[in-house]
Parts: sequence; C-alpha cells; structure tokens
Amino acid sequence: MNHPTNLLVTGGAGFIGSAFIRRALARGYRVVALDGLTYAGQRRNLEGVLAPGRCDLVLGGIRDRALVRDLLTRHGIGVLINFAAESHVDRSIVDAGAFVETNVLGTFCLLDACLDYVRKDAGAAARDFRYVQISTDEVFGSLEGEGLFSEESRYDPRSPYAASKAGADHLVRAWGHTYGLPVIVTHCSNNYGPRQHPEKLIPHMIIRALAGEPLPVYGDGMNVRDWVHVDDHCGGVLLALERGEPGESYCFGGGNQWTNIDLVREICRLLDARRPRPGGGSYAGQIAFVEDRPGHDRRYGLDCAKAMRTLGFSVARDFRSGLAETVDWYLANEDWWGESRKRGVA
Repeated sequence: MNHPTNLLVTGGAGFIGSAFIRRALARGYRVVALDGLTYAGQRRNLEGVLAPGRCDLVLGGIRDRALVRDLLTRHGIGVLINFAAESHVDRSIVDAGAFVETNVLGTFCLLDACLDYVRKDAGAAARDFRYVQISTDEVFGSLEGEGLFSEESRYDPRSPYAASKAGADHLVRAWGHTYGLPVIVTHCSNNYGPRQHPEKLIPHMIIRALAGEPLPVYGDGMNVRDWVHVDDHCGGVLLALERGEPGESYCFGGGNQWTNIDLVREICRLLDARRPRPGGGSYAGQIAFVEDRPGHDRRYGLDCAKAMRTLGFSVARDFRSGLAETVDWYLANEDWWGESRKRGVA
C-alpha cells in the first residue's frame, strides 16, 4: 500500500498507544491521538512528543461517532489504529459492563464512523484507508500441552475481558467481510516496559516490593505468560499497517514464556541488586500466595511465524535485559507512578 502520512490512534495516551505513537513519529507519520484520559490514559505518557500539526491529543471517547467521523475527515486520516480498551482482567470480573461498553460498543462506533468515511469522502486518504484492531492472545482461551496459538486458533475466551475483545474482533471481521472495510486484526501477548499502568503485574510487583507490601501471587504461581516488550509489539503493528493485507490477522509475541512465580522472583532479584531491602533480606520474602482468581487461564503463547514470514517481524529485546531496563525505569520515575498510588489505583 501507499504509506499514509496521517494516523488516528485511539487510546493514544495509554501505555501501548503512546509507545506506538513514539515509534510512528520517528518514522515520519503525523498522528492524532484520541483518548478519554481515564485512569489508565494519561497526558504525561505523551510528554515530549505532543506538537501541533505533528502529534495532537484530542480528548474524547471512541463511542463518540460524530467526533471520530470529524477527525477522520478533518485530518485526512489514512489509518485508524484502535488501541483503546479496558484491559485489566481483574477489573472485568468486578465490572464486566464497562468492558462491554468500551471494547464492544466502542469498536462498533469506530467501525461505523470509518465505514461512513470511506463511503462518502472523496480524498485519497479515504480511498486507501485501513482500520487496524489491536487484539490479544486471551481471545483464544487457555493453552494445554506444548502448542502455541496462531492466527488460525479457535476463539475460546474465558474472562469478561477476553470475551469483550473477542466480540470486538468479530465485529471488525464482519465489517470487512460484509461492507468491504479494509481491516486488519493483530494479536499480542503480555506487554511490558516503561509507563505501564501500576495495576499490571510487573509494575505492580515492583511498586509493592518497594513499599514493603506483600507481593500477591495467584494460586500456585505456575500460570504461564508470554512477554513481549512494548516497543517490539508496536514495531509489529507498524509493519501490519504498512505491509499487512486487509482481511488478515497477525500475531506478535515475545517468545518469552515465564511462570508468574518465576517472573516475580526475577523482579525481586533485580530489586535486591539495585535497591537493597531496608533491614536486609530479599524482596522475595514478601511473596504471598493468594486464592486464585476465577477463570484464571493456565498458559498463553503465540506462534509469530506468519508475521515473521510475511511482514518481517522480529523481536529485538532480550527479555531479561528488557525487564532489567523496565525495573530501572520504575526506580528512576517514582514521581510518575507515585500519583497513581495516592489515588488508590495501584
């Protein structure tokens, strides 16, 4: 495809969306970031990159079809990348409605606005338009045995979060099949890196360890997740919008499968070396096994062979060094995550 110059990035002030924007700007794209600036989306995630005409932040939600439609036309958007989502599984168990409203209804509103745009706008951007949906490996359910999920895996969501993302994916593919909207779906494994919201596992453990609080590990701690650095994931998304084929889906994982308990112990080891625990001993002494959460999937893992073969996707970050850099970032940026702690959301 002809590379578009103008991107609309929903959820652009979130952890992954803001990381994507940084990479897109470095590649010469112009970006409009749309974000509701809820608890997880924060303007400070875009500090240093916001600049009128190059990277603009618009306050608003993805269910505002009129706003989305106006942004598409006014900025001559060539690709909409939908990072906007409620994404924390624990929250979805407590309040599933918010996940359905944002992830399912919000995606429908985006698709509706995009379809109207490509049908009615005569500009070149609308003619070459693409919609990229950022999904997750969790829509495929829980892996048993030795295999990996791929683009051909059957959907089998087990949590309200995963079900809401699966519903969104089905809508995206339906709009592609029924209406001919050029759509691409990407699936990623667990992301990590700087600026991740403190409710997520890695920053949650770092921050609680430093505060001298228990480090809660669900069940027996043997649940397995595949970890990909946010920059590697975002590099894959850029490849998908530039080289991907409409109607296709692509998996972006890190090839780093760790049990939760081993990951928490590695975080403790890194903290022990960098900021010794007051009073001595290892931070691992704060680990506390707690009752498992409902419907906790045992293992995830993605086969990225298709993305590697067709897009040229690769993983640049070694997990151990990437995790160490992430720990260093949180140690150096207590002012960034400290506010979340004060507001009781970490």
